[in-house]
Parts: sequence; C-alpha cells; structure tokens
Amino acid sequence: MLVLFESSSGYALFKVLDEGKLEEVDNIYKEFKTPERAAGLVKLHEFRKFENTTEAMQAAVAMVDGKLDKNLKKLLKKSAKGDVLGVADSKLGSIVKDKLSISCVHNEKSAELMRGIRSQFESLVSEVSSEDNKAYSLGLAHGLSRYKLKFSPDKVDTMIVQAINLLDELDKEINIYAMRVREWYGWHFPEMGKIVVDNLQYAKCILKMGTRDKAGGEDFSDVLSEDIEKELKEVAEVSMGTEIGDLDVMNIKALAEQVQSMMEYRVQLFDYLKSRMNAIAPNLTVMVGELVGARLLAHAGSLLNLAKQPASTVQILGAEKALFRALKTKHDTPKYGLIYHASLIGQTASKNKGKISRVLAAKTALAIRVDALGDTESATIGLEGRAKVEERMRQLESRGSGAVTGNGKTQTNYKAYDKTSNGTPSSSYNTGSDAVLAKRKRADSGSSDDSSEQEKKKKKKKKKEKKEKRKVEEISTDAGDEPKKKKPKSEKKKKKKKKKKSSSDSD
Repeated sequence: MLVLFESSSGYALFKVLDEGKLEEVDNIYKEFKTPERAAGLVKLHEFRKFENTTEAMQAAVAMVDGKLDKNLKKLLKKSAKGDVLGVADSKLGSIVKDKLSISCVHNEKSAELMRGIRSQFESLVSEVSSEDNKAYSLGLAHGLSRYKLKFSPDKVDTMIVQAINLLDELDKEINIYAMRVREWYGWHFPEMGKIVVDNLQYAKCILKMGTRDKAGGEDFSDVLSEDIEKELKEVAEVSMGTEIGDLDVMNIKALAEQVQSMMEYRVQLFDYLKSRMNAIAPNLTVMVGELVGARLLAHAGSLLNLAKQPASTVQILGAEKALFRALKTKHDTPKYGLIYHASLIGQTASKNKGKISRVLAAKTALAIRVDALGDTESATIGLEGRAKVEERMRQLESRGSGAVTGNGKTQTNYKAYDKTSNGTPSSSYNTGSDAVLAKRKRADSGSSDDSSEQEKKKKKKKKKEKKEKRKVEEISTDAGDEPKKKKPKSEKKKKKKKKKKSSSDSD
C-alpha cells in the first residue's frame, strides 16, 4: 500500500512496510512517537520536489479547484500503477481513479497515517530541512491566501473608504476653524467678514496684513480681485473694531495658517480620491461622480458588498433612518439617499427627481457590478447608462411642457396646419389635405352625395306644401270666409269653470 502526502515542498509517496500494524487504528499514533519507529512502519518511496513557489502555488490551486496537477499525474503514472493508494481527500481519490484508473482509499487508517507522517515528515524526508520547510509553508500560505482573496494592489477599495472618511472629517474641521478665525478676528475688523466671503481668502488676508491699519500698504492682487481689494482698503480706514495687541495677532495668524494648510491638504486629498475612484470604479464615477460614488462605497463597506445590493437599496442607501421611520409610522418611504447629491438628479426638476433617482439607481447598480466583477478598465457601461438617464430626463421634461387637465394628465393641443397658394395660413381646416385611402375616400364621397340629394328633395317638398297652403288661404279670403282662429287655452279653461258652476247651482 502506498500513501500520497502533499506538502508545501513537494509530493511524497510512502510505502507501508507492515500493514498488520494498521489493523488497530487507535494504536497507529504510537508507531510515530519516534523517528525510528516511524521508519519501521513507512518508507519514502519517491519524492517530487517543487522547483519554486510558483510551481507549488499551481499545485495548491489545482487541489483547491478539484483538478489533477501535471507533476502529480506524472508521479502517479510512474510509481503508483498497480498498487492501492491512500489519499487525504476523497475527491482527489475519485479524480485519480477516473483519470489514471488507480484504486484509492480514504478511511480512518489513511487519515491516521497522514497525521503520523506529518509529525515525522522532516525525519522521513531527508531532502528538505526544517528551515526550508517553514519557508516553503509561509510562501505557499501567502500565495494561496492572495489567490483566494483575489488580491490586486490596483483594486484596494479600503483606500477609498479611508480617504472619503478623512475628507468628510476635514470639511468639518475646516468649517470649525474658519468660523473661529472669523469670530476671533471679527472683533478687530468686523466689516471684513462681509467683504471677503471665501474662508481661504480670509485666512490669507489675515496672514498678509495682520492688523487692519496695515491693509492700505499691502498688495492683495494675488488673493483678491481689484474691486474687493479697493473696498477692503477703504473700509479698513473707518472700521469700528477694537484694537488688539501683537500677541493676539500672532495667535490669530497661527490659526489662519492652520486653516490654509488644511484647505491645501484637502485639495491634494480630493485629487488622490479622484485618481483612486477612476482606477477602481470608473463606471460608478461616470454615473454619480467621485464624491457620491466614494460615499456609497464607504457606506456599504467595500465595492463587492455594494455590488451585491439591488438597485432599490442603492437608491435609498444612506436614508435608513427615514426609511424605518416611514415604515413605522406608515408614511411614504424616501425616494433617495446619498444618490440625491449626484449631478444628474440635481439637474432635474423637483417633480421628476423621484423618477430620475429610480432610473439612475438601476443603471448605477449595473455599473457597480461591472466595476467589482468585470475585467475591463474602461467606463463604457457607465457612459451608456448616463446617456440613457439623460435621455429619460429629456423625455420627462418634454412631457411636462403640455397643459395639465383636471385628472392630472398632460394634454397637448395640436392645431391643423394648412397653407394656401398665396402663402398665408387659412382660417379653416382643409380636409382635402388629409391622407385618406382611395377606396375609403370614394365611399365617403358617395355617401355624402346621396345624403345631399335627399336633403334637396325634402326642401323642395316643403316649398311645394307652403305654396299650396298660401293658395288655399287666398281662395278662402276671396270668397268672404275668414280663416278660423284658435281660441287661447285660458278662455277654454274659463268656459269649463262656468259650466261646472252652473251645473252645481242647478243641483
């Protein structure tokens, strides 16, 4: 019986010298207590050493993927034909049996033998020293873990997470420091706060002039525009601020230097974040921008975690509190979270923001999956998705240009256009310019002709009847007969009442 033992240094085949000792499985470990007793039970049959770590890595990857390595196949064909082979894994045994037709065994005996050989491996294999074995094991462990984690130095999303968190904290600190500088220096020169609005320009002006009485002799052309510089110098002469000492000016300048250095570092950090986002998630960057994409990635924890989220989750990512509050109170759920700050949503009208955020989230989810799991480095998917979102925006804007009816639907009035021979538009609609099928046109024209003829006949009959009536009236007047006049209904009613009264009196 042979035993296959895979190590970090190479493949080893051991021959079992006394198979009778394997009958009692619980006592096998006793045979490996000393190197001499281990040599009496198993003997090295053949050893195939790895030439370098890449070869060892290939063999380990083949074992993980359930494949047979080329070196192992050669070794077994040469030395294990016609014998029973003990293996450490049943899957490996089935592969060897199918491809090389070598009978393999995986049971408690083979497992105990593997455990004993591992404990006395250095004494049984003299070709590998203990130090070399440790180095091989460490190198293979690093390589195998790197392979399993799909490690790539170009795609380290943790750098983006740290950078965006630092950028947000920097913004808070810069705002706090800048407001403190404005409040502190505002006691000496309060009018400057309304003239110089930018925080960086404010800090640079303080570093240039110190106290306000020196503003007239300083040149602020590299910091301020000409109009603001002129206004600042004029106001400095008539300022209502209090006087401060040299120690106060020194501390205010130190704080202004902190503001200036932090804002300069923020610019550098933002450039670094843009480069990392374009390298790691180019499609996501095209869809929502660097800052929003980095915040989405940091909120999810990693690019792979973000890729696992559906589009509905990407849409409201960052609005979890509002979502659960709405579910608890049975109100409307939020339409957007961090994605609200994307430039595409900012360009749309307020009534269409919800629809555009839904479309943008769907396209962004596809872009994230391509960035996380795809092999391409170009942003083709992101560009296509952005074009579709912009097209949807244009559709919604054009649809909203019509008049709104009572039921809330848009309705556009289209007027028929007809042009006369003179070039001026006609006031009436020309039905002859309509495109109608020839057969239908003929049928419609025939039916219209029939109806017109019938109307003419009716008109003629009415005229004849009127003429006959007039002739009869003329004849009756010539004979002295007056035409009978109809009595009004009121007179008839009065006569009926008189008859009723007379009948009642007689009774």
